[in-house]
Amino acid sequence: MNVLSFVQAFFSDSAHWQGYDGIPSRFLEHVQYSLLALAIAAAIGLPVGLLTGHTGRGGNVIAVVANAARALPSFGLLVLAVLLIGFGLLPVMIPLVVLAVPPVLVTTYEAVRAVDPAPVDAARGMGMRESRVLFRVEVPVALPLILSGLRTAALQIVSTATIAAYVSLGGLGRYIIDGLYQRDYEKVVGGATLVAVLSLITLVLFWGVGRLVVSPGVRRR
Repeated sequence: MNVLSFVQAFFSDSAHWQGYDGIPSRFLEHVQYSLLALAIAAAIGLPVGLLTGHTGRGGNVIAVVANAARALPSFGLLVLAVLLIGFGLLPVMIPLVVLAVPPVLVTTYEAVRAVDPAPVDAARGMGMRESRVLFRVEVPVALPLILSGLRTAALQIVSTATIAAYVSLGGLGRYIIDGLYQRDYEKVVGGATLVAVLSLITLVLFWGVGRLVVSPGVRRR
């Protein structure tokens, strides 16, 4: 059987659409893991990136931390976290967040630093407080790049969240891990296809968010 035959067989099997191991349940689990990891990464990366980008301080530290985090293997971190903490959701979140923070942090920093200094200086000359300069002048202009960092992080999380299955959690990785163990390649290909579909949905959602929140004048730049 070729890949397309595996895909057709997987999705045409009614058993894969019901119960706790059904596609809707596993899809929802994967989305929940991904959203939680992205929220934590954004809560860490966005404030630090905005502050350092606005002040211009800490750029070298950010580069070092980001490069170090990118060099860490996600599966190795998962195994280490399980050994130290035990099984559960927390050991899964650690490698996913470590994976997602660098693109959010670095892109946010670079986005704010790339804002034209002329309107920033004009805002300061009008007596705006630094917080208002950041959120009323710099962030609206930097928003497209900030969203691109969040999009990159989200895609990395979606594709890597399959590791949750290694510690007996759910998500779409269950099809891949269980399929490999059972030598059920129909299930493996089906799970991989679902991960790819979720990645495409993520891209479309971020495109839609960009159209809604980014000023048309900034989009045309």
